Order: sequence, then structure tokens, then C-alpha cells
Amino acid sequence: MVTMQQSAILKAPERFFINGEWVKPASDKRIDVISPVTEEKLISYPEATHIDIDRAVSAARMAFDEGPWPRMSARERAACLRRVATLISERLEEIAWAWTTQVGAPISLTRKLVPQNATLFSHYADLIEGYPFTDIRHRDDGGEVRVLREPVGVCAAIAPWNAPMVLLSYKIAAGLAAGCTMVAKPSPETPLEAYILAECIEAAGLPRGVFNLVPAGRDGGDYLVRHRDVEKVAFTGSTPVGKHIMRVCADRLARVSLELGGKSAAVLLPDADFAKALPSLMVYSMPITGQVCFSLTRLLVPEARKREFLDMFAPAVQALKVGNPADTATQMGPLAMARQRDRVEGYIAAGRAGGARLVCGGNRPRGLDKGYYIEPTIFSDVTPDMTIAQEEIFGPVVSVIGYSDEDDAARKANATPYGLNGAVYSADPERAFAFARRMRTGGLTVNGLIVDPKHPFGGYRQSGMGREGGREGLENYLEVKTVHMAG
Repeated sequence: MVTMQQSAILKAPERFFINGEWVKPASDKRIDVISPVTEEKLISYPEATHIDIDRAVSAARMAFDEGPWPRMSARERAACLRRVATLISERLEEIAWAWTTQVGAPISLTRKLVPQNATLFSHYADLIEGYPFTDIRHRDDGGEVRVLREPVGVCAAIAPWNAPMVLLSYKIAAGLAAGCTMVAKPSPETPLEAYILAECIEAAGLPRGVFNLVPAGRDGGDYLVRHRDVEKVAFTGSTPVGKHIMRVCADRLARVSLELGGKSAAVLLPDADFAKALPSLMVYSMPITGQVCFSLTRLLVPEARKREFLDMFAPAVQALKVGNPADTATQMGPLAMARQRDRVEGYIAAGRAGGARLVCGGNRPRGLDKGYYIEPTIFSDVTPDMTIAQEEIFGPVVSVIGYSDEDDAARKANATPYGLNGAVYSADPERAFAFARRMRTGGLTVNGLIVDPKHPFGGYRQSGMGREGGREGLENYLEVKTVHMAG
């Protein structure tokens, strides 16, 4: 059983971090976090109200307009970010257990992934020291033009529950590197990592008001994105919520970057080695119980080799050890919430009703009567028009789709409104690369599945706009100013 003793030890769990201080909430409203393993209450913590959010935004506004942070040199900001990275690195075990405790991701996996949080802060520290914040150009008349890249201003960072800290760190590290000031709102289901991050930023000695933490529910999030002093919203989450944020921000032309849903395809070309492809096909679709936006949930296989593929893939999926995520032998834990299990079970029912063939899974595992568990599930004979091939399930449900030739494969790979991630497998990497050029998606891997925080990540179409990670992630938080030198 995961216990709170194994998770985070927080400095001020009953307070919010606003203007460099741990302050009392404005009301006695609270949010409960429910264990996905026991279905019992893990913690209860204060919920930020509009008053708290106003205070946080006001602090960020003052820090941006009058404080030193936007006016520091890139080298000075980089030094601060490196201190944050060091402090995060000292708490990786806590962060891993917080993730496992709240979401149900296996501890063996969270321990492998949590170093990305420190990596993001150190990466942006390195990046800004060589970034051309001032670019000298010349007009046709010989006059000098100085093109400046300046911070956007006060930014709201809103993170989802499935990978709480890394998806918040993408935003906070890049925004701070640019010189912005930040107001962070974690998902109501997963507040722990945001508190750890606030403690690290406080200990690193960043100026007052540069980073502010206001844990809140949906109403608080909506109030934050509508706030007139928030000049940019960075959001990761569902496509419907992303569309709502974009509509709200359009009223005042606030900047937005949106990393949204996906229905990503892995295309196994006719010469693909299935055995070599198998590990990367399983790594994210199943172990975090499919609760990853870039999961490869549509597997496109040549019709002539579909039986061969299923004969290898299905036994591997059925052999996954499903159970308590605190056990290092567990390969797949529960879904994060009761509503997630309801959602996934609804899609499994839709797959059956729609004519897909259930190859394995589809039920609650025997012997796991407590917790939001579901069996890893494979459907075959799936057509692109089926609900399970079109909509993001966010669970361990994979659709195997046959294709006749590469043109058919490209059509089927692009036959959803999304375009977040993908993979192409072939014995010839250049053949795979040529096919990848045909896929309308923001990220792809040839012969594997790689997401690297030092490189841009984001989607086409309804998978969002803007990029996180790398130089492009920094530029999400910059405005361009052109200064003509006339004499």
C-alpha cells in the first residue's frame, strides 16, 4: 500500500505560496484527493478562491512590472534556475512517490521519469545563456535594427493530473527562463508535486512574486484564465477544455499555448520487425494505464501480417503484471479516478457495440476488488470511423487497424482530428522517415517512442498549438519587439 509517509513531506500543506510567502487561504473550502488503489481519502487540502487567485495574480503583476526578475541578465536567471534544478534533484524520491500515490503509476516507472523535472530547469538555464534575446539586423538603407525578444508578462500555468510535475515544469522552467512571472494551478487531483516545486523555488531564492501557487478546482482555473492581468495561459489537458480556454482568451487576445489530446498512430510498415517494435509499443500505452496524451493507441499493421502481429502482441499485453503500484514488480497500476474507469469502460462497450473484435482484456481484473483497475485491452478489426479509433480514451485500450498499402496506411493514420504524436517502424530508417513526412502530427519517432524535454513537443490540429520543450518552448513566453535606430 502506498502511504503518505512514502510520499511528500510538505512544509506548509495548509497554505498557498503567494508573493514569496506561505499564506493562509481566504476561506475554509477544501478538496479531497482519493487513492486510486484503496478508493479512500488520501489527503484534504485548501482550495483557492477568487480572492486567493487575485492575490497571486497581483503579486505576479507587481513582480513583473516593478521587480528585478524580467530585468535580470540571462546569466543571473540561469543561476537561479540551476539552484531550482539542484533542489528538485534532492527530492526525486518524494516526487516519484507523490506521482504513484495520487495517480497510480507504478513506482518503478515514476522513479525512471522524475529526473526530467530537474532536467527542464537546467536545460532552460543553459539555453538562455546563449539565446539571442537581442538580434542586430540592418535595413536596406544601412540603418541598424534591433530585434528584441522580451517576456510576455504574467503567465498562468495549468497542469493536468496524469503527469503532474513534469507537465508543470515544462511551463514554469521555460516561463521563468524567459523572464515571465508565473501563477501555477495544478490539477485538483494532484497537488503534491506543485507544493514541492514551490518549496524548491522558495529555497532557491527567487524574488518575491515571481512564482505563485494557488491549488484550485475547475472554477478557480476558469477564473484564472479569465483574469485581465494574465497575459498568457499555458495549458495541458483535454481538447474541449483547451477550446474553452482559447475562446476565453480571445476576448482580450491573451496569448495561449495548448498541449491537448491525442489519438496517435504507430505504423508498422510491411518490412517492420515486430519483435523489435514491441517494447516501445507497450511502454506508454499500458504501464501508466494508458493515461498519457502521446500514447500509441492506434496500431496500423499490414493486413497480410495482422495475425502474426496479434499472436505476438496479445500475449505480451496479457502477461503484464497489474496490481499495487507501490510494488516494484507491478507493470500497470489502476486508473487514476473512478470517473476515468467509467470513461474507459464506456469506450470498451462502444468498441464491442461498434463491431470491433475484443482480442483480450475489457474487464476488471480478478482479485483486485478495491481500486480503479481495468485489464489492458486490445481490439482488432477496427475501422477508422469507429468511436474507439476516433476519440481519446485515456486508458489502456489499443486498436489494431489493418491497411492494404502505404497510401492506405497514410490515410488511416491521418483519419482523426488529432495530431500529437506517432511512430513509424521499418527495417529501413529512411523509408520510415519518408512515411513520417506524410503523417500530420507534431512529433514522431522512427523505430521507437521518444519524448525528450530538450526538444519541442506539441501537436497539429486539435492536439493544440505552440510547443513545449527546447528553444520553441522558450519562445512560447517571448514577444518580439523591433527597434529601428534612425540616428
